Amino acid sequence: MRVLVVEDDSTIAGAVTEALRLAGHEVDHTERGAPVVRSIEKDHYDVAILDLGLPDMDGLVVLRELRAMKLPIPVLVITARDAIEDRVRGLEEGADDYMIKPFALPEMLARVNALHRRWLATRGDRLVNGSLVLELASRRATLSGENLDLPTREWQVLECLIRRVEKVVSKEEINSALSQDGDALSDNAVEVYVSRLRAKLEHSGIEIRTVRGFGYMLEAAD
Repeated sequence: MRVLVVEDDSTIAGAVTEALRLAGHEVDHTERGAPVVRSIEKDHYDVAILDLGLPDMDGLVVLRELRAMKLPIPVLVITARDAIEDRVRGLEEGADDYMIKPFALPEMLARVNALHRRWLATRGDRLVNGSLVLELASRRATLSGENLDLPTREWQVLECLIRRVEKVVSKEEINSALSQDGDALSDNAVEVYVSRLRAKLEHSGIEIRTVRGFGYMLEAAD
């Protein structure tokens, strides 16, 4: 998953970010609420973790703006506000889940995973770009209706790219998605998987383009 952490406490933000990355997720972090809506509109995130006590604006205002713009990202609120009325208000404003500080990191990870599973269930489990279809639940890929044989690593690379069609995905981001148990892959390994995918997508009208110095981009099908 790609997770956005919105938290101004450096200790908490560091612990949450580290736990998510060790679990194999890609993480971006910001200390302020103002850039959040713009970031979520521009970049794909699977889950947002949102503190309410931000230095520039109340987290509930951020949440209200996200929901007013119909941005469907699941939001886990983390806060020191432990009154029942605060929890009720947070859920009414559109939070999908609510955790009181301090909290256990394993529980936080479990809740993030649960939010993502529920989100996939409600939005469907298919990623589509032209004739290319990835069915997430069954791990089945098809191209022009024909089964596309994708080993695990190739699937993971293609999933990273199709989730962000027409956006550049860095080698570091792909590496993060492919890494297991903290063991990073080499840039050469990423290049190998991309090369194999290009061969399989040849003549389909779908191209993985190299953006020199930045990474790769899956172009939108005509």
